Amino acid sequence: MRWSQALTRHKSIAQLQQDAGARRDLRRVLGIWQLTAIGIGGIIGVGIFVLAGQQAAVNAGPAVFISFLIAGVASAAAALCYAEFAGLIPVTG
Repeated sequence: MRWSQALTRHKSIAQLQQDAGARRDLRRVLGIWQLTAIGIGGIIGVGIFVLAGQQAAVNAGPAVFISFLIAGVASAAAALCYAEFAGLIPVTG
């Protein structure tokens, strides 16, 4: 097998479903550690945007709004790509 084929090899969706046993159910349980991680992630995420806003107010002009708009559009496009990919393979795990 050539190195280019080895880097781009993939399984079909049918093969992925067969390997996973076509399970479509998930346990709907969040424990204390998962909830703590979500809370800490939210706090850190908000802190990053607050610091960026403070620095932009001091050091930059009104073009910061445009850069945040571009970053938001790029993030939305990435989120839609992940959502589409998750819908293509309805297998848990």
